[in-house]
Amino acid sequence: MTATLPLLQRFFYSHYFFGGLRQATGVIIPALFAGLVLGEYGLGMVASIGAACVAVIDQPGSPRRYSVNTMLGAVLLGTATTVVTGLSASHTTLIWFVIPALCFLFSMFTVYGRQGGLMGYACLFIMTLTMREALEPHEILIHSLSSFAGGLFYFLFSSAVHRVFWHREEQQALSVALFATADYIDTRSRLYDVTLDLEDSYRQLMRTQSAMTESQQAARNTVLRELPTGKSRSDRRRYAALNIFIDMVALLDTLVATQTDYATLHRNLHDSDLLVFARDALRKLANNTRQIALDVARDRPVTERSSVKAEIRAIEYELEQYRQQGLADTQPEVYALLVQVLRRLRNAARIVERMTEHTQPKQSFELVDMRLDKTLGRFLSHNELRLGMITSNLRLDSPSFRYSIRVAIAATLALVVDAILTAVLASQPDGASIEIHGYWIILTTVVVMKPGYALTRQRNLFRLAGTFLGCVLAFAMFNLNPSTNIYFTVLVAACILGYSMVQVNFMMSAALNTLCLMLAFHFLSPATNFLIGERLLDTLLGSALALGCSYILPWWEHNFMGSLAAAAKNANAKFFRAGMHYANLSRKLMQATDLDEPARQALTREVEEADVAWRLTRKNAYIALGNFTAAFYRMMAEPVRRQRNVPELNHLLIQNHLLASQISAAIPLLAQLPDVPDGIRLSLEAIEEYLSDKDANPPQSIETEGELAALAYPVKQMLKATQLIRQEMRALTPGTA
Repeated sequence: MTATLPLLQRFFYSHYFFGGLRQATGVIIPALFAGLVLGEYGLGMVASIGAACVAVIDQPGSPRRYSVNTMLGAVLLGTATTVVTGLSASHTTLIWFVIPALCFLFSMFTVYGRQGGLMGYACLFIMTLTMREALEPHEILIHSLSSFAGGLFYFLFSSAVHRVFWHREEQQALSVALFATADYIDTRSRLYDVTLDLEDSYRQLMRTQSAMTESQQAARNTVLRELPTGKSRSDRRRYAALNIFIDMVALLDTLVATQTDYATLHRNLHDSDLLVFARDALRKLANNTRQIALDVARDRPVTERSSVKAEIRAIEYELEQYRQQGLADTQPEVYALLVQVLRRLRNAARIVERMTEHTQPKQSFELVDMRLDKTLGRFLSHNELRLGMITSNLRLDSPSFRYSIRVAIAATLALVVDAILTAVLASQPDGASIEIHGYWIILTTVVVMKPGYALTRQRNLFRLAGTFLGCVLAFAMFNLNPSTNIYFTVLVAACILGYSMVQVNFMMSAALNTLCLMLAFHFLSPATNFLIGERLLDTLLGSALALGCSYILPWWEHNFMGSLAAAAKNANAKFFRAGMHYANLSRKLMQATDLDEPARQALTREVEEADVAWRLTRKNAYIALGNFTAAFYRMMAEPVRRQRNVPELNHLLIQNHLLASQISAAIPLLAQLPDVPDGIRLSLEAIEEYLSDKDANPPQSIETEGELAALAYPVKQMLKATQLIRQEMRALTPGTA
């Protein structure tokens, strides 16, 4: 119970639940208004379907300005889809051409990324629910206008909710990112635990970093969408959210920069309490970050936290013991590395403490990092929508094109199955008691099918399990036969939780949505157990078609891996070069003692611009690594015979992760050096050569005396990582080895 309660708090205070509540409310209101006020329950359901089409796009964590445009597009495209589908549904021949064509067209929207995929799915969703019954010509106009009214209502309703609860949405998006950061810190603590398998801990670390990067980007798109002006009463809240976000990113950078050779630490310090203290300090920091995340979501100041002073003082004592034993002389790099770990833990504890202070009710009208002032908008995501993106992907080597063909074929087969089974059942004496719903089969294939095989199979299993569970719950309720009020209460709760859990737990979302739909049909016409069996049969048929069609022109993840590995390597190369540019300018500023004031100010602005550019490339590097990591583990979920170059890709994943970590550690140290010694300089030049896929002659040794010992380790690790990345990239490309 104690472990479940924090998870429940984390969910119910998240933007997932708030977004689900917003979506469900916006979908239910049109049905209630039309049914209870106008007495038009049928049109109310049509309006709710139109609202649901738009609600699909209004996902928590999506950039608001893109969601607005996409929702407006869904209102218009959804209405057009309703008209086209309604006209074709009454023509037994025309529908065989229109439905596959619409499935192909809207599936191609995946070329526009997540938002485009959601719009395409929304149009397919309204298409399948419109084709469930043939309409007379005069009914199509009323049906389409009702759908348009429902979609437009949801757009206006969502816009109003966003305007009123903007701060709540910022807090919830920030809270989700903070929870993901806490999970990352907790996973990172495992690397110091000698009782755990190091490779398994490292795999978990990369997965949590990928999830954290996605959550932080969602928070970035929410928190940075409207910056404080210094003239509004709401600016204190905006500054508080901004400062927490900036410190959250700074905390991540601090922890990433502590990347080290944990295998060596486990070997040489297996019985040392220092690793235990470092592990416990990170776990406390993770718990403190979780508490901040929860209190940010609850809009409360943080009052409970754990101190890491005891662990830090214990590490200081252990380091002093090592120094007295001569470790600083015999293994200066290892000793310097441990000193860096201590410093980073101190910095991390200071940042977490500062985030706690940001939650306190005090006036604060400035950023914690003034260097980011006027530049925060550059960290937002930018999407491009062009018609040419679809036409240029109309080729067989495009994964979106192949996916669209699969969906169109699956829809055609669903129509065939529906026609055959309907004819067979109609010829049976008791055939009237069972009905096959072709539109539900198509809806299942649309929901389940994804561009990648692994995602399709996963969603297939979740959809089947969720539908079965939802049917069991509906069966139990229909047999208990409670009052109408209880039915309606359960319907509303299932609708809210179904929307809320789409991104959290797809199986439970499918179960709740199935229960909601069964209850909705029950209100239109009292349900029987046949209805439940029919829905389950339709879902089984749709899932079987989706899984079978996933083998038609498949696009396996290994086809992407080479380009994703190259993108991660190139992003790291840009990260390194931007960092070197920033470090060189910082050094130039330190050495420029004879500049006049205007020239010094100009150079200072140039250094600040280089710092921001480095931060931007760092963000892009983390995103590229997250994409590479997610794709790699999706490939590992595919059949073994479809996996390619697993050892090479695994090494590339690890080495790119290490390289990004060491760049984060080395660049701030380089920026503080008044001059770069020859050995380190030659090593940095060799790193640049390797990143450019050229041969290099790195020095045999580099300087490790004094403060340079802290820099020697990350430079050596960067050099080693770039060598291995170059080697593995050549192994992936035939003819270059």
